[in-house]
Amino acid sequence: MENCSEDYRIQSFDVDTQKLLKTALKDPSSVNLEKVSNILVDQSLKDSLFSKEAGRICYTIVQAEAKQNNGTVFRRHLLNRLQQEFKEREETRKRSLQGWVSYVTFICNIFDYLKVNNMPMVALVLPVYDCLMRLAQPDALLNEEEVDCLVLQLHRIGEQLEKVNSQRMDELFFLLRDGFLLQEGLTSMARLLLLEVLEFRAGGWMLSSTAHKYYYSEIAD
Repeated sequence: MENCSEDYRIQSFDVDTQKLLKTALKDPSSVNLEKVSNILVDQSLKDSLFSKEAGRICYTIVQAEAKQNNGTVFRRHLLNRLQQEFKEREETRKRSLQGWVSYVTFICNIFDYLKVNNMPMVALVLPVYDCLMRLAQPDALLNEEEVDCLVLQLHRIGEQLEKVNSQRMDELFFLLRDGFLLQEGLTSMARLLLLEVLEFRAGGWMLSSTAHKYYYSEIAD
């Protein structure tokens, strides 16, 4: 099923790009992997749905390259490009909120999927935290799109992040708690999402079935 989903996402590209990406998934050493990484990042910044799937595609290419020749060329190009976009994150946010949210979604997906010896990649820990801390700032908490992104990423990778750096997670949740308690101008949905994620972490990165029913019936309404 996973390959079908990847093929489906790749079908949004032109025919030549589809061919390049399909080859990269099976025979990475035969293509220009820097070009492949740029295509995947560029599309992820434009299309938030694709940014959610791109982590799986990157994981498949990394695995294929490692199997083929123990290579890390694709991973290196991908990390370089993520670092470049990270440096420009404030400009991206000012230019396009959707582009910024898509970038955060993408880097969090890469953090989730790409592991070294079954451990998160150290190079991504601080940039991911910095992105989430930015989403927890007062101006970002006023945007439901950013709050929604923050909560989704914490559901996905919060527990993993806390294991590698619990102090930064404490700092992040101090900001979220203060935002929930003190910030003026929060929408009722943003307030609900913040309360949910505060309770989610307090419960050991789980919600009780009662809490789950409460929050998700409210969100559905």
